[in-house]
Amino acid sequence: MQLIETLPDSAMPTTRRILDLLRHGQPNETVTVKGWVRTKREQKEFSFVEVNDGSSLAGLQVVIPRDVAGYADTIKRISTGASIEVNGTLVESPAKGQRIELKAEAFQVFGEADPETYPLQKKRHSFEFLRDIAHLRARTNTLGAVFRVRNAASAAIHQFFQERGFLWVHTPIISASDCEGAGEMFTVTGFDLNQPALTEDKKRVDFSQDFFGKQAFLSVSGQLEAEIMAMAFSNVYTFGPTFRAENSNTSRHLAEFWMVEPEMAFCDLLGDMELAEAFLKHIFRSVLETCPEDMEFFNQRIEPSVLATASNIIDNEFARVTYTEAIALLEKADKTFEFPVKWGVDLQSEHERYLAEDLFKKPTIVTDYPAQIKAFYMRLNDDEKTVAAMDVLAPKIGEIIGGSQREERLDVLENRIQQVGLDPAPYWWYLDLRRYGTVPHAGFGLGFERLVQFMTGMSNIRDVIPFPRAPQEIEF
Repeated sequence: MQLIETLPDSAMPTTRRILDLLRHGQPNETVTVKGWVRTKREQKEFSFVEVNDGSSLAGLQVVIPRDVAGYADTIKRISTGASIEVNGTLVESPAKGQRIELKAEAFQVFGEADPETYPLQKKRHSFEFLRDIAHLRARTNTLGAVFRVRNAASAAIHQFFQERGFLWVHTPIISASDCEGAGEMFTVTGFDLNQPALTEDKKRVDFSQDFFGKQAFLSVSGQLEAEIMAMAFSNVYTFGPTFRAENSNTSRHLAEFWMVEPEMAFCDLLGDMELAEAFLKHIFRSVLETCPEDMEFFNQRIEPSVLATASNIIDNEFARVTYTEAIALLEKADKTFEFPVKWGVDLQSEHERYLAEDLFKKPTIVTDYPAQIKAFYMRLNDDEKTVAAMDVLAPKIGEIIGGSQREERLDVLENRIQQVGLDPAPYWWYLDLRRYGTVPHAGFGLGFERLVQFMTGMSNIRDVIPFPRAPQEIEF
């Protein structure tokens, strides 16, 4: 590796991120930038190189005069994908659409990229193709913008809860309980799968001899553990990976995804709804402030209603309707649904989107669902037919948040566990929370990737997580 025109340490300019330079850089500042080459154009007196360091959608144009030391040998090593460092001075740019550019005084190549084999040349690539090269796709405009928005949304989530005094708790990834009662879980084992320990009748795996002494799974939710912590700290939240072994090869499902799950002691369903609404408004507002260029890019290139959708979330009070009222509205709708509507059935995506998009035309919270279609831990209402549950429905995507007031009464919770056919023994500690200082409490869950997909307008959920896990997909 050869540095062209080494500067003394005292004269070395500070490395600046390109986003900072594009927003705040001023002519005559001496700076260093480091990044990857997007394009190169050689002309008679200069070469023009666009450099991007991942901090922004736009790159910085670098003008390299031919009289820079070592120009002839180094410029031919630069091509799309190569990594370089440039020292120089910012100047006003005569080119349309850019305020400043960098006039190089010294530059070096860290790593070359063979233009014959580098797969990300200056052209459009399908998202399906980019999934096959997930180790490189973050360098593209679209995926780079996605992951900056994902980062900004993550920061906004922590900010929202931390400013309200919530404690961030790290719930286990390996668990012995199925929070949802769905059964679609990945088993975790220490057995040699070619020779697992079997029961005496040789018909089943004997998990009592396994690492944990019982069958263990990758967690589908941190909610139950969050309830434990809420009984000591009042307000807590989780933000971490969860897993579902659904063999669903669709644009809406992942086997590994991130969940946000707040849990609040001394809180009822109304407080749960109010927090969920404030939560979504805060995230959208923060992302628009942090990543305006990226959000404008999505609005222009991916989905032309991205900014309008964000405004709809931020500027409107969410509509609120009970499940029973929603069913009546759907039955009266001048629309034919693929899935029939009647009281007692779960709402499908088409029903949810009709309510939020066509009927209320804004985010809508549906409450008080039939007990038989909701989880055992949701609080039974006085009618003994419905539970204090709520789903937040958003235009274009349907359900984005699901939550409830939790059942705090020991006898009612024990009955619910038995009614849904679960063995109460593994939930002994969960029942203990109702024996020792029980309080009304509530919480909700949000699938983070679905939120990012909704914010950006991306059509496939596998394109809003860096390394998607799905059926037959675990390459990276």
